[in-house]
Amino acid sequence: MLPLEGLLVVSLEHAIAAPLATRHLADLGARVIKIERPEGGDFARAYDQRARGIASHFAWCNRSKESLTLDVKHPVAHEALMKLVARADVVVQNLAPGAAARLGLSYETLAERHPKIIVCDISGYGDNGPYLQKKAYDLLIQAESGFLSITGTPETPAKAGNSIADISAGMYAYSGILAALLERARTGRGRRVDISLLETMTEWMGYPLYFGLDGAPPPPRTGAAHATIYPYGPFSAGDGGSVLLGVQNDREWKLFARIVLQRPDLAEDVRFAGNAQRVAHRAQIDAIARESFAGIGLDELVRRLDEAGIANGRINDVHAVWNHPQLAARGRWAEVASPVGPLPALIPPGRRDSADARLGSIPALGEHTRAILAELDYSEADIHRLAAAGAI
Repeated sequence: MLPLEGLLVVSLEHAIAAPLATRHLADLGARVIKIERPEGGDFARAYDQRARGIASHFAWCNRSKESLTLDVKHPVAHEALMKLVARADVVVQNLAPGAAARLGLSYETLAERHPKIIVCDISGYGDNGPYLQKKAYDLLIQAESGFLSITGTPETPAKAGNSIADISAGMYAYSGILAALLERARTGRGRRVDISLLETMTEWMGYPLYFGLDGAPPPPRTGAAHATIYPYGPFSAGDGGSVLLGVQNDREWKLFARIVLQRPDLAEDVRFAGNAQRVAHRAQIDAIARESFAGIGLDELVRRLDEAGIANGRINDVHAVWNHPQLAARGRWAEVASPVGPLPALIPPGRRDSADARLGSIPALGEHTRAILAELDYSEADIHRLAAAGAI
């Protein structure tokens, strides 16, 4: 039995933050019913077609769910939604500000009739304050939270290559819902979980915020290199391959100098004694490393780093990650079904193997509509009328 088997999650979701949270709940066995618009559904379905015809974001965030199409503004479809919610343990939504409340889905409204219900609201800025009505896409939150100010090169800020603000919100929603379920088991009552993208990203900005406390200079933008520890960043070998390495202390610096750079004279060089000195002389370290590594390939550079016990990682592209030897050795890849056939999927972190998680199908739009409505005691004639009215 999976940990969340028997729980029903109803989610009015789109894009990344809410779908990622509910997919993790589905991985643990919860039944997740995804409410989608009849015309087009979750707009993430149309982002691209890179996963063999399915949008890459959608394939990532929506396995193991059931798709129910409802025009929630239609009176009869709204009635069906409320019947379904009455059976739910958890309701998740990341609609526009105020939309869930207008649909009767606020925690305050639902808890009057269903005191055990857990409602998770995900928004850009929360449900009050001067930013309440501002649109909040992932990249905009990267900017507002200060993340862009510390990411990139000295000349140009850069966004994260993944949807980091959405991911932060999705993971805090997931952990917040799990905590609320534990609390409900003790108290018998549900609660609201209020997730703001700005707040989740600000939490992740903790170290840079403290680094710049009381008006102190913030961490500089240093590309892929660490802003305050050195050498800690990417270095190239003579064959064009790249590795990211990190030297954490003086003991490691001495090993790095002797074994990796093969310059034992630098081990006691006062210019590089202590991290502050190494940061101050990073240009000199860069020049020495370029000269030392110019005549060797990436494999030899990694061998030297491993011999010296210096932390390192190859700078892999996505193709290399699909074929990563460590993931293969640990059997971390499985397959999920989809409307276009099987797709590879990573077994959820923390689960032992594919039998220890639900790895269900990625649903086609509205695939489960008729079956779910039948569960709610709608007859075939009722369903036909809803379809004819464009309500499903």
